[in-house]
Amino acid sequence: MDLSLGTLGSAASALALGLAVYALIAGIAGAVRRDARLQTSARLTAVAVFLAATTAVIVMQAALLTDDFSVKYVAEHSRIDSPIWVKVVTLWAALEGSVLLWAWLLTGYTAVLALTTPNHALRPWALVIMQGVQVFFLGVVALVANPFVVLANPPFDGPGANPLLQNHWMMAVHPVLMYLGFVGLTVPFAFAMAALITRRPGTEWMQLTRRWTLAGWGFLTAAIIAGGWWSYEVLGWGGYWAWDPVENVSFMPWLTATAFIHSVQVQERRRMLKSWNVLLIVLTFALTILGTFLTRSGVVSSVHAFGDGPVGPVFLGFFVLVTLLSLGLVAWRWDQVRDRAELDAAVSREGAFLLVNVVFLALTFMVLIGTLFPLIVEAVNGARVTVGAPFFDVVSLPMWMLVLLLMGIGPLLPWRKAETQSLARNLAWMTGGLVLAAGGALAFGLREIYPVLTIGLAGWNLVSLGLLLVGAVVPRARLTGRGLATTTMRYAFEQRRKVGSMVVHFGVVVVALGIAASSGYRTDVQLRLPYGEPVAFGQYELQALAPFSERGAGRVSVGVEVAVFQGGRQVDLLRPHINAFGNSSMTVPTAAVRYTLGHDLYLSVAGAVDPTADGVIMRVIQSPLVTWIWFGAVILALGTVWTLVPPRGPAPAVVPAGATGRARA
Repeated sequence: MDLSLGTLGSAASALALGLAVYALIAGIAGAVRRDARLQTSARLTAVAVFLAATTAVIVMQAALLTDDFSVKYVAEHSRIDSPIWVKVVTLWAALEGSVLLWAWLLTGYTAVLALTTPNHALRPWALVIMQGVQVFFLGVVALVANPFVVLANPPFDGPGANPLLQNHWMMAVHPVLMYLGFVGLTVPFAFAMAALITRRPGTEWMQLTRRWTLAGWGFLTAAIIAGGWWSYEVLGWGGYWAWDPVENVSFMPWLTATAFIHSVQVQERRRMLKSWNVLLIVLTFALTILGTFLTRSGVVSSVHAFGDGPVGPVFLGFFVLVTLLSLGLVAWRWDQVRDRAELDAAVSREGAFLLVNVVFLALTFMVLIGTLFPLIVEAVNGARVTVGAPFFDVVSLPMWMLVLLLMGIGPLLPWRKAETQSLARNLAWMTGGLVLAAGGALAFGLREIYPVLTIGLAGWNLVSLGLLLVGAVVPRARLTGRGLATTTMRYAFEQRRKVGSMVVHFGVVVVALGIAASSGYRTDVQLRLPYGEPVAFGQYELQALAPFSERGAGRVSVGVEVAVFQGGRQVDLLRPHINAFGNSSMTVPTAAVRYTLGHDLYLSVAGAVDPTADGVIMRVIQSPLVTWIWFGAVILALGTVWTLVPPRGPAPAVVPAGATGRARA
C-alpha cells in the first residue's frame, strides 16, 4: 500500500482518537473504582494521545510545505508559490485545519495536566472531563472534517489561502492565541465538573486552576486585541472593532471569564458565590463551543468565519449536550454549591465584585442577543435583518462606564463592610482625580460625553491605583526603615498577584483611553490626490508622488507613494497599496499607517490605481491615541505574566487523593 502523507495523517488522527477513547474509559473506571493503576494508565495515555496528534500536525505541515496536492486540504487551500510562512499558517486558515489545531492544543493541555497536576482527589475526574472533550474534537478531525482525505487525481497547483489571511503576519499569531485561550479555559471547567462529581465544590478546584484560568484569559485577551490590530492594518477601514458576529463570539467568553476571575476571589475569601462561580465557568466553556458552532456552520457571514461546512450540526449537538449535562450536574449537587454565607453589606469588596459580575453578565447577554437576533428572525420568517454597531454602542457604553467606576473603588473597599471614614477619604481623593481629568478634557475642547467621562474615570482609576500602592508600600517602608523604591520592589516580588492585578487594571485604563479618543474624535475623509501636488489634511500636507507595481512571492502589489509633510518638512513616506494573490479575483487593500503617540495617520487606496490617470482617490483617516490601545495591550500582558509567576515562599499545600473527608460546603 502506498503510504502517502494523507494516509499517514489519517492513521495518526485515528490512532489519537482511539487512544483518547481508551484514556476516557480507563479514566472513568479508575476514578469510579479508585484504581491507581487505571488512573496512571489514563494519565500516561494522555501523553500518547498528544504524541499521536502531534504526528498528525507534523504530517499536515509536511504536506503543506512540500506542496503535496494529493492531500485534499492542501489542494484546496495552498499554492506552490506561497511564501513559507503562509504555507505554515495555512494549517489554521480553513475549517478542517483549524479543528485539527484546536484538537492538538487540547491534547497538549491534557498531557501537561496529566503530568504536572498534584496527586489530588480532583485530578482523576478533571482528566476524564478533558479527555471527553478531546474525544469529541479528535472525533471531528478523524470522522467528520478529515483534512487528510487523499485525492485520486490531485491538481498541479491550488488556489492558496484566503487572501485576507495572507495579507498580514498577524494571522500567524492571532488564531493560535485565540485557540490557546479557548482551550485554556477548558481546564477550570474540567476541575469545576470534577469538584461537583466528587462533592468538593469548595475552593480547592479554583486554587488548582488559578494559573490555568489566568493564562487562558490572558491568551484570549491578547487574541482579541491582536485581531483588532489585524483588522486595523488589513481591512482598510481604519477601525479595529466592528461588533462583527465572529468578534462577538470571542468577546462573550472573555466577558464571563473576566467575571469569573473576579468572582473567585470572593469565594476564596468569604466562601460565597460557589454556585455563581460554577455557573460562570460552565457558561464560559459553553460559549466557546457556541462560538465554534457559529463560525464553522455558515450561519453567520463574516470575514473571520470559515463558511459552510459539515461540522455545524456536530458542534451544535455538542454545545447542547455540554450545557445540559453541566447544568444537570449543578442542579444535582445544588445542596453542596448553594451559598450559606450572606452579604454583610453592599458597600464592601464582595459587594463591588458582585455588582461588576452582574454588569459583565448583562454585557454578555446584550452581545448574545444582538448576535443571535438576526439568525432567529431569518429562521422564523426568512427576513434578513442586521444588528450593527449603533445598537451595541448605545447599550454597552453606559455599562463600560460603570465597569470603570467599580474598577476604581472595588479594590479599595475592605471585605465585609467599609469604614465610613476611610471610604469618604478615598472617595474624596478619587473624585478629585475624576474632576481634574474631566475638567482638563473639557478645557482642551472635548465635548463628547463618553470620551470626557472615560478620561474622568481614567483619573478616578489612576488615583485609586496610587492609593492602593501607597497604602501597601508606605507602612512597610516605615516598619523596615528601607527606602520607598526598595520597598516597592520587594512588595512587587512578594505580592505578585496584587501587583499584577494593578498593572492589568492600569493597562485597561490605557486601552479605554485609546478607544474613547479614537472612536470619539476620528476624522475620516476621501481625498483625491493629484500626482505631484500637495493636498492639505489637518496638520499635514499629503503629496502623491507616483504609482508603483511590485511582484513578490505569490503576490502582486499596486499602490502609490505618498509623501507626508508637516510644517513644511517631510516627516514620512507612506506606501498604501492593493494586493492580489495568485489567481484569486479578490484584492485586498493594505493601508499605510504613520504611528505616533498622539494620533495615527492612516492612508488606504479607495479606488483603482491607474498609471495613466493624473491622481488617485485615497481614504485618509486621523485617529487620536490608537497606539495607546496596542501599548495598553502590552501592559495587560505584562501584568498577567507577572501574576502568573509563583510568589516567593513555600507552595500551598494540596489535599492528596487518598485523604478522607470532604471540603466544607
